[in-house]
Amino acid sequence: MEPSDEELMVSYARGEARAFEALYARHKGALYRFVLRSTKTAGEAEELAQEIWMRVIGARVSYEPRAKFTTWLFSIAHNRLVDHWRVRGLALVSLDDAGDDDDPPEPAAGPEAEPERALEAAQVARKLAHAIAALPLAQREAFLLHQEGGLTAAEIARATGSNEEAAKSRVRYAMRKLREAIGDE
Repeated sequence: MEPSDEELMVSYARGEARAFEALYARHKGALYRFVLRSTKTAGEAEELAQEIWMRVIGARVSYEPRAKFTTWLFSIAHNRLVDHWRVRGLALVSLDDAGDDDDPPEPAAGPEAEPERALEAAQVARKLAHAIAALPLAQREAFLLHQEGGLTAAEIARATGSNEEAAKSRVRYAMRKLREAIGDE
């Protein structure tokens, strides 16, 4: 049985470097996607994600498993992004800067591999990316913490310093706005 994230972080705090490697492997993708969708460019996202991981490394000695590791990790990410947005005047950003729109996602095997379906999927993905970028900042963050981080409303509340009802509302409003923006697609 795999050790929990919290057990890995405690092991890392005791000096076991492999524990950090396991945590990093488990969460690097979700953290990077969360940061990427909150910044202007892939380069910025990479830099911020590395800063967040460096903060995790720096905080390892004082880590106490009072909440899920992901809640703690995304709290660090939230605080770093708040600093990032504050410096930039809380500007909304686009997800399109993360990659070239001319490169549609790789089609999956099966019926989705048909060119028309692959094109439709790429168009829906771009539409969703624009809709996410257009969400108010608090709703976008709550939505991404839920989707990318897998956090519950209570964990989102802890990570962002809000209350659980506010977190639930933000996710619910974000989902409603995204459904409206995407339509039946």
